[in-house]
Amino acid sequence: MKRKLLSVILTAMMVCSLVACGSSSDTKKEEPATEDKAPETEDAVSTEGTIRVACVYSSLLGDKSYSDSCHAGLMKAKEDFNIEVKELEGVTADEWEANFLAACEDGYDLVIGSSANFEEYMKKYCASYPDIKFAIIDTTVEGDNVQSISFAQNQGSFLAGAAAAMFTQYDEIDGVNEDHIIGWVGGMDIPVIHDFYVGYEQGAKYIDPDVQILQSFAGTFSDPLKGKELALAQFDQGADIVMNVASGTGLGVLEAAKDSGHYAIGVDLNQDNEQPGSVLTSMLKRVDTACYMTVQSVVDGTFEGGSTAYLTVAENGVSLTDFSVIKEALGDKFPDEILDKVDELAEKISAGEIVVENYEGFGPQK
Repeated sequence: MKRKLLSVILTAMMVCSLVACGSSSDTKKEEPATEDKAPETEDAVSTEGTIRVACVYSSLLGDKSYSDSCHAGLMKAKEDFNIEVKELEGVTADEWEANFLAACEDGYDLVIGSSANFEEYMKKYCASYPDIKFAIIDTTVEGDNVQSISFAQNQGSFLAGAAAAMFTQYDEIDGVNEDHIIGWVGGMDIPVIHDFYVGYEQGAKYIDPDVQILQSFAGTFSDPLKGKELALAQFDQGADIVMNVASGTGLGVLEAAKDSGHYAIGVDLNQDNEQPGSVLTSMLKRVDTACYMTVQSVVDGTFEGGSTAYLTVAENGVSLTDFSVIKEALGDKFPDEILDKVDELAEKISAGEIVVENYEGFGPQK
């Protein structure tokens, strides 16, 4: 089942190839379906036979990162397949559970848990709704009516860590000091975010075993001010560049880089233009593809409960952006050897010459 699901994903990636790199404003032209009224109103306006999809989020839309990527894939599916969509946003565990149960009780054909934060609720409730198809992104949940899609974020972060460790060596660039110190700010202190860090650390130390890495957790995905505070603290401790793995909180990390004259790394969506000239690259995580393909599998009848997919560098499930924005900003000062090395490392990861470690419980064998 994994092989069949993977083939669907690869097809979906071709369809979604323009979505992930689109601007965040593009994803906002169509208002999220969270404005839908009571369930009976939705049923009254639904076209008979129309597939109804609910997507529950563990943060707010507008993060220009993870949730917006998922939203972009869902909006693309809505356009392509003429489905009915409802989106439910929340920032606390109580909201996540309530929204998930509301989607179940409303009898949607497909309920998508957009992140690993819904793992607990899917394990608890999915079996009680055998007529509903469920999908979870960013982790694996066993169940006859659950389809799981996760990512090798450790591999993408390996490339980001390697790029950061190389960049911090070029102290002739304004904002880079002679100390080899880089930083990392995570959102919530949860396993999937630790999987990012494991790869980031391994990639950085692959380049420079002596590089120092500062690590902080914000405890939230929805507080840009907290992200900015943590990043500024790391810049004050000598970091030249800080990677954000924090969704909406991470926007503050990018702002801190701009305000302090240093650099950041974006995540999930292409954030290179959020603070142009202050973002070295972004680690793309194709959440848009994962969302799109699971809707497509329901539409075309290939949905398989109990199936899993794990998207790696080799399948372009994770990657770095092309550095074009920072290259334009730095001009001749930009070290092109970073590009060559990142391409080389990506090829070695794809070929199995470099094996990137996972945080405990993650990886294709989970």
